[in-house]
Order: sequence, then C-alpha cells, then structure tokens
Amino acid sequence: MNDTVDKLVIFLAKRDGIDKLVKTFQYVSKLVHWHVNETHPDVASRAKKWEVAAGLSRKAFRSGRFLTGFNAVRRNPGPTKTFRLLAVLSNAGEMVYFFFDHILWLSRIGVLDANLARSMSFISAFGESFGYIFFIISDFILIQEGIKTERKIIKSMEESKDSKEKIKKIRVDRVMRLMAIAANLADLIIALADVEPNPFCNHAVTLGISGEYCIG
Repeated sequence: MNDTVDKLVIFLAKRDGIDKLVKTFQYVSKLVHWHVNETHPDVASRAKKWEVAAGLSRKAFRSGRFLTGFNAVRRNPGPTKTFRLLAVLSNAGEMVYFFFDHILWLSRIGVLDANLARSMSFISAFGESFGYIFFIISDFILIQEGIKTERKIIKSMEESKDSKEKIKKIRVDRVMRLMAIAANLADLIIALADVEPNPFCNHAVTLGISGEYCIG
C-alpha cells in the first residue's frame, strides 16, 4: 500500500521527462560552447548562458528528488546482502547529490548566501560520483549473473520456446544495462571534473564525449 512518501515520489517522477529535455539543452549548449569557444567567443558566451540557465532549471525541477533514493532503499533494497549494501551505498550517494544540489540552487539564485555555492557544489558532486560508482558495480554484477544464466540454458540444450524467450530477455536486459553503465560513466566523469579538476576529466574532448553520452 502506498504511503505519503510513495505518493510524493510518484508525483516527483512525473517531471523526469521535462528534466531529460532540459538536460539535453544543457549538454547541447555545453558542446556548442566547446566547439566555438575559440572561433566565435560571442556565440560561446551565449551558449554558456544557456547552459547555466538550463542547469538552474534542472535543479528546480529536481526539488525533492532525494526522496527517490530513500524510497528505493526502503521499498526494494535488493534480493541479497551484496545488492542491499550496493543499493544503500548508491542511493545514499544519490540522496546526498540531490539534497545538496537543492541548497546549491538556492545559493545560486540568491535565496541563501552565495558563498555556500562552492562548498555545496563540491559535496553534491562528490555524492553524485560516489553513487554512480556503486550503480555501475551493481549493473556489472547483474550482467555477469545474466551471462551465467544464459550459458546454463544453452548448455542444457533446451530448444523450447520458453528457454528462447528467457535468453532473449537476458540479452535485452544486458543491452539496457550496458547503456545505463555508459550513461552513468559519462555522468561520473563530469561529476569528477567538479570534485577534483584534472587534465583528463576537464579536457574539452572528455567533457564533449561525456556530454554526448548523457544526451544519448
């Protein structure tokens, strides 16, 4: 039975489509800025303003989203101790990310002290990076388990329609998880660039490729 938290999470999830659309705007503008930064500074400046505006809009749309991770751990932590631990770690990171992202948004729009922005950005990006690592690990484990199950079905020499459907379902799930890993890895690189600026993560090519994966 749904309680107040469940209903709130369902309500907040209705904005995911808008968030994904604005995310596309954000990373398209980031790529435009990267491409024309040296050749057309005026266009690059406009693209940067678009990126910042889109980023602030996304923060507003994600208000209350930290409850999603809390609800995921509360309702469906995982079938085994390993998955329960990974679920707690990944969702804890996501909760930190979204919660401090709200404070970052309020400081950037002037509701809270603007001096909070830098530290809130660091904590938020750190939580995001932390969560992505364990989401990626979980997907890798599930892919490995799927491969083992598929091999068992193939070795059993079953030619039934049911076994073929199982193999098909496992392969579709594997493709979806690989896509999720690629997206999370791209977001992880962008988050690491905020946490600890370094030549690799902050390189224009790395951020450009990561942005393209995020949009995809």
